[in-house]
Amino acid sequence: MFIKSKTVRSLLRFVPGKRRFGSYRFLPIFFCIGGVMEWIMINVRIGKETFYDVYRRKRSEREYQQKITDGLVVLQDPAAK
Repeated sequence: MFIKSKTVRSLLRFVPGKRRFGSYRFLPIFFCIGGVMEWIMINVRIGKETFYDVYRRKRSEREYQQKITDGLVVLQDPAAK
């Protein structure tokens, strides 16, 4: 079903702890990758916004839209002035 590459297999042998930890020996590597991704999403700006700036803005827009549909917020007509 899956073709196992000899180069991938030889690269995986370089990671220590095969006998003691088995496949869990890769866990610290993925933990560090996740930490780096989180740091990038918080600190790296693409244009003028980070990932979390966009997330917070979209979340507040969704909450405001939900309040409008629930009738908790009444839109004011600017032509009524």
